[in-house]
Amino acid sequence: MRFAGNIRGTGTRRVLALSVAGLMAAPALVLGTGGSAQAASCTTSTGPYQKQVENYLHRPVDGKQSAADCKAIQSFQRTYGVTPDIGYAGPVTWRTMKTLTAQKAAGKDPNKAKKCPTNKGRIACVDLTRQLSWIQDGSKLKFGPVPVRTGRDKYETRTGSKKIYMRHIDHVSSIYHVPMPYAQFFDGGQAFHSVGLKMWNPPGSHGCVNMRDADAKAYWNLLKNGDDVFVYGRKPGT
Repeated sequence: MRFAGNIRGTGTRRVLALSVAGLMAAPALVLGTGGSAQAASCTTSTGPYQKQVENYLHRPVDGKQSAADCKAIQSFQRTYGVTPDIGYAGPVTWRTMKTLTAQKAAGKDPNKAKKCPTNKGRIACVDLTRQLSWIQDGSKLKFGPVPVRTGRDKYETRTGSKKIYMRHIDHVSSIYHVPMPYAQFFDGGQAFHSVGLKMWNPPGSHGCVNMRDADAKAYWNLLKNGDDVFVYGRKPGT
């Protein structure tokens, strides 16, 4: 059996392709001064979500890109791992902002809508829509909620009731040949595991539930083989 899990993408070619696609969406750039090989730093293009992004960042909402707008957007992108980080108010940046708003609104009651079962004892819940996960005992919150990075379009994390069936603290993917620390498999090759990326980095995993190192370690200590996992919702952008 082969165990998958997208951790760092599919290689240099994929990263370059995504970067080029992003630049094509916002072609007008302010070039940095200095050496001739210096990369483009900030776009002058007004994005399709300019007003929404300006409002989120508490910028003057005029729907027109300015140098100050670009720097504020670029700072947000770099903080949350949104690529390409050229200050363009595009769909990925706006989607990330909406996801962050939903995550913050969850507070300490992520299962307020009772979508994750409360009659199974210890269970790890994964809400794809809000890109959140948490562990509960019945209806009592045990850990979280924490942000996660789930499957990208065409590699979606599968929904439904699951059980952890294999754990390997130092697992390495046999498909992508990358480390999957604190791996806990619950559906075929899909697993909880640590990843060296920010949770909002697009486009997402190859189906695994990526976690920050400390969160994946906490899940490792709190869960065991046979524990329930419940996945529901739909990842934004899929």
